[in-house]
Amino acid sequence: MTPVRIKPNLYWVGAVDWNVRDFHGYSTPAGSTYNAYLLLDEKTVLFDTVKKPFAKDLVTKISEIVEPERIDYIVVNHVELDHSGALPEIVSLVKPEKIFCSPNGKKALLAHFHIDDWPIEVVQTGSKISLGSRTISFIETRMLHWPDSMFSYIEEDALLISQDAFGQHWATSERFDDEVDESELMYQSAKYYANILLPYSPLVQKLIAQIREAGLRIDMIAPDHGLIWRSNPEKIINAWERWSRQETSEKAVLVYDTMWQSTELMARAIADGLQQAGISYRVMSLSNVHRSDVVTELLDSRSLVLGSSTINNQMLPRVADLLCYLKGLRPGPKIAAAFGSYGWGGEAVKQINAAFEEMKFQVVDEGLRVQYVPTGDDLKKCVDLGRKIGALVRQGAPA
Repeated sequence: MTPVRIKPNLYWVGAVDWNVRDFHGYSTPAGSTYNAYLLLDEKTVLFDTVKKPFAKDLVTKISEIVEPERIDYIVVNHVELDHSGALPEIVSLVKPEKIFCSPNGKKALLAHFHIDDWPIEVVQTGSKISLGSRTISFIETRMLHWPDSMFSYIEEDALLISQDAFGQHWATSERFDDEVDESELMYQSAKYYANILLPYSPLVQKLIAQIREAGLRIDMIAPDHGLIWRSNPEKIINAWERWSRQETSEKAVLVYDTMWQSTELMARAIADGLQQAGISYRVMSLSNVHRSDVVTELLDSRSLVLGSSTINNQMLPRVADLLCYLKGLRPGPKIAAAFGSYGWGGEAVKQINAAFEEMKFQVVDEGLRVQYVPTGDDLKKCVDLGRKIGALVRQGAPA
């Protein structure tokens, strides 16, 4: 792809990764992008770089605009290697006057690249640098989602370069929000938030409040992944604000894994009960869906119903995997129930409940266990469980 002009003398020079399918355990079937931005003024600035295998793509795009050696400054908004992997090669080529980063950014650069001769200059919230006709101000965004993270705000263009905030893992030929399907854009944005930013929701709320209190005029948001928000940047800010509050709807996510379909039969019966209760629900078999897609559905769901057969006195591995992943994301309160078929031990339901309690979910009863193949009476109990969960969901979110 060629460079894309996003503002006068400001260009997207990043890379599109059509092939990446996993990002730290987050499924990326639509690929991703590693966005970098080049600003021409009296001083020429490169904001972030790209993942190491795409270094040549970055250099090629820069070279179509300006000789790389003319870059004066590099701004490192985030040191994670999908944005800094190409940095050593770029620094060697460009030999910049200064490399700007946050205080934690300097520590992270030293820890990643073990260098002591780069011209690193630390900036903090409120720091500003003049480029000639433009000014960059910096906002530290610690733990959104690394300690080093920060925003760069170009005042004259009302442009927020937001590193990993407000992004999506989505490879497209388009560069702007108004060039793609809006529903798919918001789904990919929700998936990104649910699987990366969810643990930091309280910090997201504080950051958005800080931005609003500062009265920053934001006409465009340029993240380091995915599409650039030029038509309605307030839409993604409002969505992040809503997701950070973990607002839920009258919805349940019913997830299961099964050995000989007995647990699946139970899941179908519970789903019938949820439907009879009049709530929205999703049924997801872990043999067919990825844990990151489950988490995306959970973002606005009030309830998680999780089923597993028992094997070797344990829950099935894919269920354990989901719970491990979910614990790390620290979702807000959910109405939760466990179920499953077993042969002789039946420990899976107890183990799921223990995980629910650790996450401070509201556990419904003690769960539902069926030995071997469910009878008609067993399936009626499953329907009743679905109705009970649905009634609780309709009453409102747990405290």
